[in-house]
Amino acid sequence: MPQHPAPEREFTMRFTSTPRGARLARRLVSHRLNDWGHPYTTPVNETLTLITAELAANAVRHGHVPGRDFHLRLTLAEGTFRIEVTDTRVERQPPSTPPTPDSASESGRGLHLVAALADDWGVTPRPTAPGKTVWAELRVPTGGHPRMHQVAPHPADSASAYGRNTESFPATSSQRRDDLGSRPEAASYGDRRP
Repeated sequence: MPQHPAPEREFTMRFTSTPRGARLARRLVSHRLNDWGHPYTTPVNETLTLITAELAANAVRHGHVPGRDFHLRLTLAEGTFRIEVTDTRVERQPPSTPPTPDSASESGRGLHLVAALADDWGVTPRPTAPGKTVWAELRVPTGGHPRMHQVAPHPADSASAYGRNTESFPATSSQRRDDLGSRPEAASYGDRRP
C-alpha cells in the first residue's frame, strides 16, 4: 500500500449506514471545507461535496452490512484532498472501470461522476478488518481551484438531458440547519489543526 504524506488537516467520523447518515456525511464535509478556507460555493467545496455524496451513497446502498456503520476520512496533504469512505462489506467491490449505465436507468452513474471529478480514485481492502475503502483525490493548485473537468454536466443540463422537468437545487444544503436542528460547526468533529 502506498504511503501518504502526513495530513495537514484531517476530519474523520463514523456514520450510520443509512440515507440520513450519507446526507450528514456530505453536509459535514462541506462544513469542514468551509472551516478550512474553501467556502460553500467554491469549486473545491462543491466538487468534494459531490464526490463525498456519491461515495457515501454507494457505501449505504452497496456496502451496507446490518448493524455496521461506514467511516469517512477527509484529509489535506501537500495540496491534495483525499476522501476515503470505508464500509464492512467485502464481497461487493466496485469495478475499476465503471460500466456504462443503461440510458433508461435512474442510477449507476455515481462512479462515473467520481471518475470525472477526481484526479484519481480507487479501492483498497481494509487492512485490519473486513471491508474496503473507496477513495478519491483532488489536487488543488496554489490558487485554490481544482483542475476543471469538462466531462461533468451542470446539474441543470443533466436534468434536461433526461427529459425531466426539475427545479434547480443548490449543490449542497450546508447553509441550512442539519436534521438535528443545530449547526454542525458548533461542535468538534475530530478536526486536527497544525
